[in-house]
Amino acid sequence: MSYFRNLIICVAIACVTLFYANSHVDSYSLMVLSNLGIFMILSVSFNLINGVTGQFSLEPNGFVAIGAYITALLLLGSGAKTDQFMIVDPSPLVLWMHSPFILALIISGIITSTMAFILAIPVFRVRGDYLAIVTLGFGFIIRIIAVNQTEYTNGSMGLSSIPQDSNLLWIGAFVIICVVVVLNIIYSKFGRAMKAVRDDEDAATAMGINTFWMKTYAFMTSAFFEGVGGGLLASLLTTISPEQFNFMLTFQLLIIIVLGGLGSVSGALIGSIIVVAGMEWLRFFDEPNLFGFHTAAHPGLRMVVFSILLIVMMLFARKGIFGDKEIFDIFKKVKK
Repeated sequence: MSYFRNLIICVAIACVTLFYANSHVDSYSLMVLSNLGIFMILSVSFNLINGVTGQFSLEPNGFVAIGAYITALLLLGSGAKTDQFMIVDPSPLVLWMHSPFILALIISGIITSTMAFILAIPVFRVRGDYLAIVTLGFGFIIRIIAVNQTEYTNGSMGLSSIPQDSNLLWIGAFVIICVVVVLNIIYSKFGRAMKAVRDDEDAATAMGINTFWMKTYAFMTSAFFEGVGGGLLASLLTTISPEQFNFMLTFQLLIIIVLGGLGSVSGALIGSIIVVAGMEWLRFFDEPNLFGFHTAAHPGLRMVVFSILLIVMMLFARKGIFGDKEIFDIFKKVKK
């Protein structure tokens, strides 16, 4: 009962914070907060397969790209698609695709989840580093498809003029939904089975747990929210291209969940705040004349800071900020 009470309190606080921020902060801060919300969705869902289930998967950029492109094509009108596809004419399927915003996000999530199910059949025949290599390759394949299937994606030119239906309130609502769903999975019998797979897959099999279906269930749930997060990102930025969905996106999410604590939803949320806010605060690292010295611009230099932070965490705090605990578990111990 205390778990549900704490969850309701956290949701209520999140709702009040969302409505206050939506009406009291400037447009730049709204964009940063919206970007933060999307990364929260992606990191919490990524943590389900990587932290809770213990499968070293490196696929998020591929699933986010699928969700982003499907949402963009569903939101764009046929006239806008015809105007943008200048290399080749768009496919009849692309011209036919159209739906309202929320339905587009749900469709993106379902299609991405279906792709995860198809991918799970060959992927979960391997473990450990081999699993990471296979899922990493999937992300590269999706990016190559986005570049070469011009009649569906407009190739390297990407898609623009996407309706900006995504805003802080919608993103915040999906953050809350994602957190509630993932927490309820973790504290259910499925979550306990996933943790058993993470701790010792052979022992879990001996106990009668169908490890393949547990991993597939976590993989599909994670993919659903990554597809939704990709759709929210496409609608927020109003433009997408294959270059946005490279391995750097997966690397950022990996930093977030390791920093916050593998297996902890609270850790994924706190890690998202630290990394996304840090990315904005450390933007001066990418600019010329660093610390008063005359230097050339070095785009991406701020990622070196997070790489060093990740190394330090792996050496001195391998369990991250929260480990595999939640914030209300820590408060419960302090209270005792």
